[in-house]
Amino acid sequence: MPATEFKCPDGTVTKITDCLEHCPNSSRCMFLPTLKAIAKSLNRNLAEPTITELLQGTRETYLKKVTNYSVDPFAQYFALHGTAVHNLHNENSDNMLAEIRLYDGVMSGQFDVFGKVLNNDTNTLGDYKVTTSYKAMKVLGYYKVDIPTGEVYKTGVHKGEPKFRKEWRTDGIRDVLEWTIQLNYYRMLLETRGFKVGNMYIQMIVRDYSTRIAAERNITRPVYIVPIRRISDHWLKLYLQTKAQRLKHALTTNNMPKPCSSKENWNGRKCVDYCAVAEHCPYGAGLKARNEGLAA
Repeated sequence: MPATEFKCPDGTVTKITDCLEHCPNSSRCMFLPTLKAIAKSLNRNLAEPTITELLQGTRETYLKKVTNYSVDPFAQYFALHGTAVHNLHNENSDNMLAEIRLYDGVMSGQFDVFGKVLNNDTNTLGDYKVTTSYKAMKVLGYYKVDIPTGEVYKTGVHKGEPKFRKEWRTDGIRDVLEWTIQLNYYRMLLETRGFKVGNMYIQMIVRDYSTRIAAERNITRPVYIVPIRRISDHWLKLYLQTKAQRLKHALTTNNMPKPCSSKENWNGRKCVDYCAVAEHCPYGAGLKARNEGLAA
């Protein structure tokens, strides 16, 4: 089932169709065209699960398919930015394959662009990602280390202890697993249709790159090119087909899957603040209630 309601800024919930027809408040929280675009972007009636859905927790995807749920349009705004970025790039992808959805009988995926994307290599697969400086820092493998200054504190509670300064390192573990799975799946879809895929890249667009917090995370540019490595086709098929089978079984039997893993729910943070169906999930609802109780 689709998202059917908007959460208004005053805490009330309104059917999306009613909101678009006539705002129940004295003034809309956004322009009507913006709200219509958000509503349109929320629901896609596809028979097979998408790679994006399978990368989420199976319980989250299941609940989005079987329950009517409400969303905060403000929380969806930057996702709309991502859609706009894709559309703008698609309009300028002459002589390249772009925004084509492919199926393999189990799931589907829509790659962004394939062709002479970055250099003279005509077999480059590319994907656009609009993200935050925090995510960019993790993707690029940036981290800070303490470097001794050779000095000690002369007063205060730390008197006699050595002083340190923070220094950036760029050789950390890159947090790109989900993007790697996604692009490699697109690669497999293309290769089964006779296309030879060479290099794969993410064009990472950092929406808050010019802010102070971004500079503190060593993010200083609006765009970064992130290379993606090829991974095992056997592992990829096993992983995604297993998740697809679990989702299909849950939908067929109407049995809720087990809770999302700690990685999928960001150690519970997604349940509390970012999951649209958390109120329909016993685990997520419990975390939200516990968090609200602590905040009270």
